[in-house]
Amino acid sequence: MPDGPDASAADGHLSRPARLSTVRLPSTDRIPPPWPGEQVAVRGGEVFVRRTPWTGPVDGAAAGAPRERALYVHGLGGASTNWTDLAALLAVRFDGWALDLPGFGRSRPPARSSYSVRGHVAAVVDVLEQIVAEPGEAAGRPVHLLGNSLGGLVALFVAASRPDLVATLTLVSPAMPVYRVPGAFNRTLLLLLLPGIPALAERRLSGVTPEQQVRGMVQVCFGDPRRVPRARLDQALVEMRERAGQPWATRALTRSMRGLITSYLRVGPGNAWRLARSLRPPTLVVWGDRDRLVDPALAPRLAAAVPDARLQVLGGVGHVAMLEAPEPAARAVLALAEDAAAAAVHDQARAS
Repeated sequence: MPDGPDASAADGHLSRPARLSTVRLPSTDRIPPPWPGEQVAVRGGEVFVRRTPWTGPVDGAAAGAPRERALYVHGLGGASTNWTDLAALLAVRFDGWALDLPGFGRSRPPARSSYSVRGHVAAVVDVLEQIVAEPGEAAGRPVHLLGNSLGGLVALFVAASRPDLVATLTLVSPAMPVYRVPGAFNRTLLLLLLPGIPALAERRLSGVTPEQQVRGMVQVCFGDPRRVPRARLDQALVEMRERAGQPWATRALTRSMRGLITSYLRVGPGNAWRLARSLRPPTLVVWGDRDRLVDPALAPRLAAAVPDARLQVLGGVGHVAMLEAPEPAARAVLALAEDAAAAAVHDQARAS
């Protein structure tokens, strides 16, 4: 069977439009600050994990209200703070955790400075296992896993290899393998596969100021940069300045990009498109139709490839829907969780 995106059409799976939950959500008038966090041990080191506490229903009627757990995984060059707004909305149902992948945000580099996709997958699995084991309501139950871009690809690999840890899977513009470079990418990125080139790229990137990085990020990642609140731009600039002081920052970016491109060359059972066709958790595919980094044409193909998938395409939105359109994304994620819970109850009733 072919490994590419076009092979999905042969699978016969029909994706359906995402249902939107009607649950009342918190007001979005106030922009929440980044959630607090702490270092968490994983294989080969530690990662920084932020925690968004469960709030329960907006009306305060917490008795008997669902309380589940979610883990958020950011994309290349991002950080756990990319999920601040979405996690705040989803707190009506989820206790949330958002990690900084090794070498990003406030996480130090991984052991042996390896930034392969497989290494990021291992870190996410370690964090998931700890979340599942944490005492309290929902202890021992699978976790709702959400990933964006590189984090989406990582989340897909995690869900395929450890379905026992994943209640539902949400993929926001996941970096699925493609075999042509999107126009927004500099084609010289492909040179990262060559020996010695990543070091040259690191030196070049180290000369880009935090202000330039924030401007470039907004222009490339958002469908409409005017939607970005001033407070979020200020926070992003603080983060970029903090990251500029980390001696490993540019290496994490270039080596993770190299790891991502290398993963695209994987064929056979380990190919991401093949794994998508084997996914077991209920899955939501979210894409902005103005995504300049990962072709929106992949959205219906991926949703058709996954056996139990629903699709949400957001008009006028770019690569980071959880930042640019958190409310519609939250409603789709909550509906996925609601339907998964209802299906579990139905299955239990049939079994008894």
